Amino acid sequence: MPHRFKQIQPEHCYTKQEVDDLIAAAVDEARAIDEASMAKHNREATIISMILGFTCLALFLDGTLRLLGIIPPFMDIDINIINQIAEKAAKLLDKSGNLS
Repeated sequence: MPHRFKQIQPEHCYTKQEVDDLIAAAVDEARAIDEASMAKHNREATIISMILGFTCLALFLDGTLRLLGIIPPFMDIDINIINQIAEKAAKLLDKSGNLS
């Protein structure tokens, strides 16, 4: 191997300052890539959360409106409770004359 030491000249080697500069540049580039990828992830996660939240809210509202009888039953599944509540209230009023 001693014959290779003649081929390795200072112009073919990096100095400590050059190595430190290369490392600093690589760290800065990695940090910039990380910040960009996190910003993209946060934006996409926000959009997905908005879609899921809107869907849950819409389904909850649909069920509430079907429960109150404002929207007609779906697939003949009637969950309207207003008639049942009205009938029970009428029975209670007929029996006692008041709502106690």
